[in-house]
Amino acid sequence: MTTIVKAAGAAEFLSLVPHLLGYVPSQSLVLIPFDGSRSLGAMRFDLPSAEADTLDAGASTVLGIVCRVQQADAVAAIAYTDAGFADGGGMPHRDLFDALRRRADACGLGVTDVLCVARDGWGSLFDPDCPDDGRPLSELESAAAADLPVPALDRDQASGADLPSIDLATRERTARALIALERAVALLCGGDPEDAGAAASVVDEPDRVDPQVLATVCALDDLPTLYEEALSWPVDELDPYDVAAIAWCLARPSLRDVALVQWSGTVGDGDEAFDAQLRWEAGEEYPAHLAMQMWGEGDRPDPGRLERALELARHVAAASPRAVRPGALAMCAWISWALGRSTHAEVYACLACEIEPDHGLSEIVRSFVHAGHLPDWAFTRTPRSKPRRRTT
Repeated sequence: MTTIVKAAGAAEFLSLVPHLLGYVPSQSLVLIPFDGSRSLGAMRFDLPSAEADTLDAGASTVLGIVCRVQQADAVAAIAYTDAGFADGGGMPHRDLFDALRRRADACGLGVTDVLCVARDGWGSLFDPDCPDDGRPLSELESAAAADLPVPALDRDQASGADLPSIDLATRERTARALIALERAVALLCGGDPEDAGAAASVVDEPDRVDPQVLATVCALDDLPTLYEEALSWPVDELDPYDVAAIAWCLARPSLRDVALVQWSGTVGDGDEAFDAQLRWEAGEEYPAHLAMQMWGEGDRPDPGRLERALELARHVAAASPRAVRPGALAMCAWISWALGRSTHAEVYACLACEIEPDHGLSEIVRSFVHAGHLPDWAFTRTPRSKPRRRTT
């Protein structure tokens, strides 16, 4: 459902921006595309360098992204900065605003307002009566935003990327479950006998395979069903073997990619991706329409579904031993990027690369973030096409 909120003036409009984003931005440039008088979302960028020779290039880049938004014919620009009106005798970042206005004019975009929220006041470039020391920040506490159902706004764009806190006993149970799972897979499905023996040496009964481990191995026979059921698991009640199963899968790129396709699509997409992976390993071409999902092309994923997958992947990453954590962290990074949270995506990708410096998916996500690449569905409002159903 779309919530439409009308702002009577610049102060009221600014009071609503954190509700559009879900946080209070800091050291940020926020651009809000408009279709007539209707906002089409909000985009946050790090404040660009103040060097004159880079301002126009930076303005061109961010406005080029706005131009990709369907139906956008105008834009509002807001700088959130630690600088103050008192620092330079007026509104901070005037050079940036001038560059944005020049590029917007060249792109044929209207500019509805240009605003600055500084540490000591706020103001609009379009307000001829704005004092040199800015208007009081207290004016932004608007009653119009008070009743909106949004998360707490005492955080910035980097907040919320910390992994959940998992107690040591839970992490140890997960580690032991992973050891038992790897041993069972090696014994039942074949593998390096030395690896199986090494795993067996750290479990209590090396000659016995726990029935719960056998059940977990059996669940791996139908990965799409496992992945689909995992989205409904309450993360605060997860069994160590469930965590181990997902961690084991996400640590293996071929199985992780099946989860990526399925969680950003449907269980039917997961079936197709799993079959495609087997065919690719046999020498066939991997279907382009499945691969394109990783690059942010194709149908818009269901945000609620991605949120559930992110919650699961965050818990798995936090509960897993460090050595197997990069797979789950990379999944956190990709899902965050797919949801438009590039700051969080880079945090997770960097954590994965600290453990495994050349981790493939994490490096891909980092390259997306550094290049300012966003998924195509960030610029459209069209729903997913008809869901793909499982076939039997």
